Amino acid sequence: MRLILASASPRRLALLGQIGVVPDAVDPADCDETPRKAELPPVYAARVAAEKAAVVAARHPGALILSGDTVVAAGRRILPKAESADEARACLALLSGRRHRVLSAITLIDGQGLARHRLSTNIVTFKPLDQSEVDRYIASEEWRGKAGGYAIQGKAAGLIRAIQGSHSAIMGLPLYETRALLKAAGYPLD
Repeated sequence: MRLILASASPRRLALLGQIGVVPDAVDPADCDETPRKAELPPVYAARVAAEKAAVVAARHPGALILSGDTVVAAGRRILPKAESADEARACLALLSGRRHRVLSAITLIDGQGLARHRLSTNIVTFKPLDQSEVDRYIASEEWRGKAGGYAIQGKAAGLIRAIQGSHSAIMGLPLYETRALLKAAGYPLD
């Protein structure tokens, strides 16, 4: 049973390794990840994960395809994957001293084309951030390409007062849900 990870994320690959899963191949999907007008964050995360899986499944018939998408949401607002220091600063200013949701959606398509979906909803609370903390974090470059402009597995961990939910989901792959989907599809797990 071949398993294809439909993601270029090194974090997702490392997280799979934590549960003893090594995909046979990594084949990132190239999908338009633009949110649709008025699309709510949970719907967006689930849609993008499903679309990524479908694109890669078409390239690997008969294989298990695992995809994911992680979204940082402040209310109904989907925060971007920060690509500039200004964008990361704007995200951190919005998140400073408040709670927000991190939604991690996964899709697993089995060898017969049956798609299974899971969504992990988590709450992250940042401490109130002062300018020097933001400046040091921006200088780290760790935020680059990260949803909401931060990476919980790095320096940002010291800025987070509390989390409710799954740490692995906040990093990008909810391991409990992933393991359950793989097991349900008959994938051999230790």
